[in-house]
Amino acid sequence: MTENIFTLLTQEVRGALSALVPELPPEALARVQVEPPRDTAHGDMATNAALVAAKPARMPPQKLAAALAERLLALPMVTEAAPAGPGFVNLRLDETFLRAQVPAVLRAGEAYGDSRIGAGIRANVEYVSANPTGPMHVGHCRGAVVGDALANLMAKAGYDVTKEYYVNDAGNQVAALGWAAYWRYLRAVTLNADEWNAEAAEHRFGTTLQYRGDYLVAVGDALAERFGEQMMARRIEPGMLPAEETVSAFAPALERGWLVRTAWLDTARETAVAMMMAEIREDLALLGVTHDVFVSERALVEAGGVDAAIKLLSGKGLVYQGVLEPPKGKTPEDWEPREQLLFRATSFGDEVDRPLRKSDGTGTYFANDIANHQHKIDRGFAELVHVWGADHGGYVKRMEAVVAALSDRRVSLDVVLTQIVQVMKGGEPVRMSKRAGTYVTLRDLIEEVGRDAVRFTMLTRKADAQMEFDLDKVVEQTRDNPVFYVQYAHARCRSVLRQAEATDAALVAGLEAVPLDALADPAEMALIRRIAAWPRSVEAAATAREPHRIAFFLQDLASDFHVLWNRGRDDSTLRFIRAEDPAATRARLALVAATATVIRSGLGVMGVTPVEEMR
Repeated sequence: MTENIFTLLTQEVRGALSALVPELPPEALARVQVEPPRDTAHGDMATNAALVAAKPARMPPQKLAAALAERLLALPMVTEAAPAGPGFVNLRLDETFLRAQVPAVLRAGEAYGDSRIGAGIRANVEYVSANPTGPMHVGHCRGAVVGDALANLMAKAGYDVTKEYYVNDAGNQVAALGWAAYWRYLRAVTLNADEWNAEAAEHRFGTTLQYRGDYLVAVGDALAERFGEQMMARRIEPGMLPAEETVSAFAPALERGWLVRTAWLDTARETAVAMMMAEIREDLALLGVTHDVFVSERALVEAGGVDAAIKLLSGKGLVYQGVLEPPKGKTPEDWEPREQLLFRATSFGDEVDRPLRKSDGTGTYFANDIANHQHKIDRGFAELVHVWGADHGGYVKRMEAVVAALSDRRVSLDVVLTQIVQVMKGGEPVRMSKRAGTYVTLRDLIEEVGRDAVRFTMLTRKADAQMEFDLDKVVEQTRDNPVFYVQYAHARCRSVLRQAEATDAALVAGLEAVPLDALADPAEMALIRRIAAWPRSVEAAATAREPHRIAFFLQDLASDFHVLWNRGRDDSTLRFIRAEDPAATRARLALVAATATVIRSGLGVMGVTPVEEMR
């Protein structure tokens, strides 16, 4: 952990408040906050202490604020303390105290900002979890970046984080993938595209080919190379197969006079899933995303996870046979009421109770997800975090309900929703990937602008806000491009330090111990204040589950640095390197080094590589 002046001042304020109101309840003290005021003209910090304590203290908040200000003024790091508004106290901090944050950064290095608020709590962050039915696309990209940065952020805040990918390899979509892979196999093994075109396959087999992208050609080729004609569909006459063999054949195809064994479809599906997951991992690696754990939905189901989870809920009295009300928007004639196995989701804040079994007795999609979450709880995670597309927003309450039920409310579930991304180029939407068919793939995007630009840009908006990813703007070298603006600040810092070292290596040696009294200009102090806010920014972003705050912080930090750089161009006495003033030079080099360190720390959370020089 590194020094956090907000935590330090919060402790001091709570101590002063406790001295004024000895009988103050702990819950009131816990609500005391210290944060920067909205208007910096009011000071460096403001606290709500008198507001939250006034009622239990039975004192007017303005009177309590005045008494608290008097006590806080006695603190060595406080130079001004004044009551304000309905009961706030504004604080101005001693500049020597603020300057001390520069050597604190240099001593800690990129660990500056590390926190203990996570308290080693085991947290599972599940993100991407795309169906393995095709290449990663731009929608997956945003979730991947947000999830990965959030996991990094929580780790920096002191959580024991596991990054997890839940492989949706069960259900109708993956079954459809198996059919598409089998179709590609038939085309590959016969070398006759006309004989096994999509329409012919659909007619002969009584199925629909949902996935026709060229990305499955490689799967078909692999199956053809491995099995040759062993899995080749063939025509049969009625009664040609023994009755017991028809059980292992796909019935709709059999009715049309074609033998397709379900084992062949299983092989095609398993091969396609394995190859798609290998490609997904490759694409994620290009983005700098790696997961600690991959959990298979099919494996959980086949291991009895659904039955075990339902049994657990049943043992708690939370499962019953019942009939649901008609869905909203349905007319009575559209509705066929039937008795179902239901989970009492309404007991945990959901709008309706939720079905657990389909009419054929298999688990619903929701039931499979219950097994997934029980698996996480069984592994000892105390906090679960999911990153989902915004189209899953209606699914949140039922999952929060079931996690509360499974864990007796001991385990929390936070869901971060990500909105769609519209890729633009030349002012027009980019819609097509030749290989994928109808969307822009993750690989397309990375190849166009690079991994770091993709990751940073995806974090420049709050996750649940729609965004445009402009391919032209993301490579512009202007201050309007936040990727460039932050990277340029780091490159400038490194350039200054290299220049100083080339002039005299002693200038950059032992910067964590140099006197800093020369740092007095308002632009220098503004930069120091921003640097000192980094630990608080980490904690606030981790607590809110909002990694985009890190991008915002870095843009503000870069802005403060560029302002100081430009001040030096206009006023020679503020230049970083001044041969005639080695003491001021060393102090400013310490500030430059601290700035670069905090930028690297922030970029590390974002998964972005800091550049040494702009090209």
